[in-house]
Parts: sequence; C-alpha cells; structure tokens
Amino acid sequence: MQTVRCGLANLVFIVFFWSTYVSAQQLSALEIDQQFRLVPDITYLKASNFESKLDVIGPEPGQAARPVLLYIHGGGWVGGNKNSRFLHFIPYLEMGMAIVNVGYRLGSVALAPAAVEDARCALRWVYNNAVDFGLDTSRIVVSGHSAGGHLSLTTGMLPASAGLDGRCPAPAPAGGRADGVFAEMPVAGIINWYGITDVADVVRGPNAKTYGMAWMGAQLNWQEISQRVSPLNYVRKDLPPILTIHGDADTIVPYTHATRLHAALKAQGAVEQLYTVSGGGHGRFTLAENISAMSSIQAFLHEHGILD
Repeated sequence: MQTVRCGLANLVFIVFFWSTYVSAQQLSALEIDQQFRLVPDITYLKASNFESKLDVIGPEPGQAARPVLLYIHGGGWVGGNKNSRFLHFIPYLEMGMAIVNVGYRLGSVALAPAAVEDARCALRWVYNNAVDFGLDTSRIVVSGHSAGGHLSLTTGMLPASAGLDGRCPAPAPAGGRADGVFAEMPVAGIINWYGITDVADVVRGPNAKTYGMAWMGAQLNWQEISQRVSPLNYVRKDLPPILTIHGDADTIVPYTHATRLHAALKAQGAVEQLYTVSGGGHGRFTLAENISAMSSIQAFLHEHGILD
C-alpha cells in the first residue's frame, strides 16, 4: 500500500486545483456536509399506539445555534411521509438554517385533529431540546406544502389556550407549567405553500374533497373540530409574519383559501404577504416559478431578521 504525505504546500495546491474543477453546487454540498449532522427518527410523541418522529439536520456540536426551518409534509392529512421532501431543504441549508423535518399521525392512525396536535408537539419538542441540537428558538420558521401548509399555519398561529397542546410532553419550565397551563411557543415566521385555511370547506363545504372527508371521518362534531383547526379562526394582529405561496389555478386546495386568509390578515393589520403563481396549479411549479418563489422566501427571511 502506498502512503501519500500531504504537506502544507501540497494541501494549498490541492485545494486550488480542486476548486478550479468542482462546481459551485459541489462546493456548497461539501460545505453543508461539514457544517451539519443528521439525526433521524427521533420520537417526539407517543399517541394512538403510534410513535410520531422527526429528523434534525442541525449544526455540528460546538457551533453557534442556527435559525430553524420546522417543516411539515403534505398529503391531505391522510398520505405522504416526512421522507418525501428532503431535496426541498437544500436551499435552506445553503442559507445556514437547521431543519426539523416532522412526521405525524395520518388519518389512518388517528382522525382530526390529531395531525394538528402532533405538529404543535413537534414545535414544543424544538423548544425543549434546542440547546442539545443547536437550534435558535428565536428564529423558528414553520413551513409545509398543502396539508403541511395548513399545519404550518395552525402550528404558528394557535395560542396555547386553543387546547391542542395537551398530548405534548411538557416538562417545566421550558415546555409548560406544573399546573398544566402550557407556555406559549412563538415562531418568527410562517411559510405557507398552498395550505388549507378553512377546513370545513374541504370537508363538507362547497369545495369538499375526499382527503378532507377522510381526515374528518364520521365524527359527529366535525363542524366543531373544523372550526377549531381552521387558520382563518385565529387571525389577529399579533401573529408572526406570514408568507403564503399559492397558484391561482389550484383545484386541490382552491386559491380562495389563500385570498381569504390574505384579506383577513390584512384587515387585522397583521404582517403578511401573498405570493401568487399565475396559472399555477397545486404545486408542480416550473423551475422558473420555484426560483422566483424561493427568491421571495429569501427576501422574507431577511426582511424579518430570521437570516442575518
């Protein structure tokens, strides 16, 4: 076996030689690999004989705490999984953000409002474990696509008084209080990709969908549950900044869900922005449309102090 010794001069030459031949994308991937570690499948909640798990892509030990993208996958509350959107995280990692990638109880395991409870518990897990994983709780952004967009809104908009945090492990003082009254969990921003904002509308309303009916099931109090988990019912001025991205030709989650939320937030004086993809359907945007949307997201993150 041949032994290769690399002195300082050789090392400088190798770095120069390598940097002239690798692309910027490859260098970025190498930097990400050095700066972050992946800790997969952490159980954050046990309910309905099911373990809800999350992944953390966080800084290596000893590094400064990072801003956090708390991501919740879509699938109409009844499908999808947390492993489906890993490539979506690359731009955020390049921006220096840590990722918390959340799985939750689907409708086949537990009907509404279980998914909302789980997403809230994932946020509380971040608060309770931030120090160990290098997560900056003052710069948490919640995001998701479709049903994940809905869950990002409920996770970031609901106050603890809504009563949907009851299943969360909540050791005092970080997560709650001994008397059972949960502490608030403010987030720094919400990025809602074409999420449902009026749950009753997709359950048995004018825009009823099979996924909405499946998530609600035959629960007799479906109207009460729908109201309890509809972002439109939690609009107020003191919300975190909200960016909604929605195609105006979406037939799965109607564009009116975005415009109604936009109008309600604006009327209350909340900080919000609606980014419309002209002619866009339910995701599946073109590369140019996705690049433009991501530019809007980056500007949003800088404007609100989430990124330096």
